[in-house]
Amino acid sequence: RCLADACAAFNKKGVVLGAYDGENPGEVELTPIGTKFDQEMGGNLRELIKGSGIKKGVARVFCNVCKDFQAVAVAGLGPQGVGFNLMENLDMCKENIRVAAGSGVVSLDDQGLGVIFVEAFCDAEAAAEGALLGAWKYQEFKNKEKQAILAKVDLFGSDDRQEWDRGIVKGDAQNVARKLEETPGNIMTPSVFTQVILDQLCPCGVQVEARDRDWLEAKKMHGFLTVAKGSCEQPLFLHLSYCGATPDDKPIILVGKGITFDTGGLCLKPCANMSEYRADMAGAAVIVGVMKAVATMALPCNVTGLIPLCENMPGGMAMKPGDIVTAVNGKSIRIENTDNEGRILLADILSFGATLDPCLTINIATLTNGMRKALGGGSSGVFTTSDVVWRQLNKAGAYTGDRVWRFPLWKYFTRKITDYVGVDVSNVGKGLGGASCLGAAFLMEFAPCADFVHLDITGTGMKSTGIGFPYLRKDLMTGRPTRTLVEFIYQIACPHDKPESVC
Repeated sequence: RCLADACAAFNKKGVVLGAYDGENPGEVELTPIGTKFDQEMGGNLRELIKGSGIKKGVARVFCNVCKDFQAVAVAGLGPQGVGFNLMENLDMCKENIRVAAGSGVVSLDDQGLGVIFVEAFCDAEAAAEGALLGAWKYQEFKNKEKQAILAKVDLFGSDDRQEWDRGIVKGDAQNVARKLEETPGNIMTPSVFTQVILDQLCPCGVQVEARDRDWLEAKKMHGFLTVAKGSCEQPLFLHLSYCGATPDDKPIILVGKGITFDTGGLCLKPCANMSEYRADMAGAAVIVGVMKAVATMALPCNVTGLIPLCENMPGGMAMKPGDIVTAVNGKSIRIENTDNEGRILLADILSFGATLDPCLTINIATLTNGMRKALGGGSSGVFTTSDVVWRQLNKAGAYTGDRVWRFPLWKYFTRKITDYVGVDVSNVGKGLGGASCLGAAFLMEFAPCADFVHLDITGTGMKSTGIGFPYLRKDLMTGRPTRTLVEFIYQIACPHDKPESVC
């Protein structure tokens, strides 16, 4: 875009206001800030929406109704007085606000506005999250003259700046993950991913160490190296450290699958939709976003991130079905399917993580398509050894609107991947079905003895369907469940610092 067009766009401002369902069909009730705004307009806004109603999650845009704003969006919040919905396992008030803020921002963004103000509704944090996520778009490789303006979002009519800023931090963390996931595989190679992490995290006070092939060989990470053999891109291992507590406090370890492109290896994936697997490093991308948010918020805890980076390609040196490798902890793995590569390299990283004496290990990975079939994009699948950790994680998901759902870690599944003669573990397992549970059982063979959580994010962490989350544009990567993990760590680090919902 030429400078004149950009300047003109940033001189155009819009505002997002909210409206609740009225007592009668077709009636709406403006929020207090919306009511005040309407009074200053002489009641024009109420007249425009009178009788037609506004559905929850839908925004109506009115142009040239106010001299200060080129456009005003009124977004539907649904009924008043909603709180926690036990059946949905969701704080409905907060999620309705995210949806309203996101749909309002998307509607005004389509008008080409450069600055969009958003009212706080009754929760500035949720409003900021929805607004920032809705404003995000990926157009890095589009002709600059044809790129849309990236609208700036800001708070309107409220002094809840601290809560708004917290929401901006969380939304920005998720957008960082989305950008990493969206970047094509020929650009986002392991070395480029490493440089991006250095640029994103070092200014926040996160220490980043990058280890090369020689280090991996010295540590006997044969599983990781075997997965990487088929590609010309060199594998890298990243060790991230945030120290917000005393050195004696045991760290929370985050392990993220970092396959920067996954073809399936010799067990090649179908060509259709293979391009989506540029985001097979979604687990690693989420860790980057989480570490950035935790450091920015200066949470009083120690967090360590472990990220193995490589490609899974069908080269002349690629791993083959039937190959056997030995992981760091000494267990042998038979590779029956090269498209189940994630668990092979994660076995080494989890074994290495056990040597760091963590209080909790969280593994995040796009591990199995079975999870997408089971839950779609509704929630991330959780496997954990701790009921206490599950309750906290479930609470965080309900609070952020990015929910989680627990699956079993039964010995039934363990036997199906370990009951073999001549090898300790198979990367497929016996029988049909239960692929996600078998993947989690495999990881448990290498997990530290402390509390362990595995998040399978295949359904949630890749492309958005646009259904259920209007603030996540369709066909763009989601960056989920970044905000849920940030909130989870926040709840652990600051258990008495969270205000109750005011909805």
